[in-house]
Amino acid sequence: MITEHNLDVQTLFLRMMITNAELYTRVMNIMNAENFDRSLRPVATFLSEHTAKYSVMPDPIQVKAMTGVDLEIIEGLDDGHYDWFLEEFESFTKRKELERAILKAADLLEKGDFNPVEKLVKDAVQISLQRDMGTDYFADPKARLNKYFNAGGQVSTGWPQLDRVMYGGMSRGELNIFAGGSGSGKSLVMMNIALNWLQAGLSGVYITLELSEELTSLRTDAMLTSMSTKDIRRDMDTAELKVKMVAKKSGQYRVKGLPAQSNVNDIRAYLKEVQIQTGIKVDFVMIDYLDLVMPVSVKVNPNDQFIKDKYVSEELRNLAKELGILMVTASQLNRSAVEEIEFDHSHIAGGISKINTADYVFGIFTSRSMRERGKYQIQCMKSRSSTGVGQKIDLEYNIETMRITDEDPEVDERPQQSATQLLSQIKTTSQLGSTNQVVHEQIQDPNKKVTGDVQSAKLKAMLNSLKK
Repeated sequence: MITEHNLDVQTLFLRMMITNAELYTRVMNIMNAENFDRSLRPVATFLSEHTAKYSVMPDPIQVKAMTGVDLEIIEGLDDGHYDWFLEEFESFTKRKELERAILKAADLLEKGDFNPVEKLVKDAVQISLQRDMGTDYFADPKARLNKYFNAGGQVSTGWPQLDRVMYGGMSRGELNIFAGGSGSGKSLVMMNIALNWLQAGLSGVYITLELSEELTSLRTDAMLTSMSTKDIRRDMDTAELKVKMVAKKSGQYRVKGLPAQSNVNDIRAYLKEVQIQTGIKVDFVMIDYLDLVMPVSVKVNPNDQFIKDKYVSEELRNLAKELGILMVTASQLNRSAVEEIEFDHSHIAGGISKINTADYVFGIFTSRSMRERGKYQIQCMKSRSSTGVGQKIDLEYNIETMRITDEDPEVDERPQQSATQLLSQIKTTSQLGSTNQVVHEQIQDPNKKVTGDVQSAKLKAMLNSLKK
């Protein structure tokens, strides 16, 4: 393979493009006139501009007239020559782009501007021709479907009702967001899913930009041991034993606190360090939470939440795709959602920018009274791969251990409750009126036979005292 693409080789590239316009069409996405020798740049620029404007390759006479460079047609080219051209031109372009990126990076480093450096180098290294012809839709429908549903990486959340909305669970390389108001339990939802995945044998990392590592771990202790935090404090030995017993059957888990305003590069660097130092194959990453992460690719005002969240969500999704991991994060709901019981896109803080990028967005609906009665509701606000938008999943919540579980995974036909119905169901109501009515009916006619099925011990005692 040629390592130095000298002037003669670069001239040959241009001659082959002039000879066969199809070759130019196949490399036009990576062609850059700046990569050519100074004497050939006018030719490369002319070819690009002429084909873009007239949709036809200029002939050698036009090239000679406009640039003064004589390019001759090459006779007798075959497929072997074309394969050589494509391979060498890709190598030539990648090398030149990388050289230019390194020089630009050196200038940026001198100025102390570090953030764009990685992107410059990565873009240069990733330059390639389009050889993947995509999916042949009609070729093998069954294999295509199996690839999506099985090889696609659907992983159960541990909550069967939520899995059904997502056609089997969450997928690697996707961005999933749980949105909720302050104190709604965004962190708890993510910790519970992380624990479900750990118990399924997956390994992962919980990155917190708000809570301490110790508090995050303590909450997970409570969920894992079925002990309240008060019980854990009183009996640390039992808690330790339970955690170690579960550890033998679970994946590996790291909890890492990063400062607010960290960026995706900080997260990527930490994940790489975890893999190198511990050998853990990271299957999932929980980021608590998106609104506290800053973008790498652009400098934005932290107050411009729409633009900031757009870039951050795109970078997080790219990271999930790059590493092939399950990615879950959280986001705030805005003030307009405080009194709402049905969420939509307008209730997401920062606007629709992050929703457009995310694969799934779920709203967390709860209240103090709901949590006291062990109720959580997850509302599907955005779904990229199913018809789940608008569906609601009712879950059970243990206020002592903070464990969130599927309310009734076996019942598929149960009518779905709206948030209003759920609130009505758990609302505290007085039973005094109904009790007085029963008592009145019993004393209205002393000879009337009692046919009611009274189950309250307190009510029976009251009736007995009245008869005396």
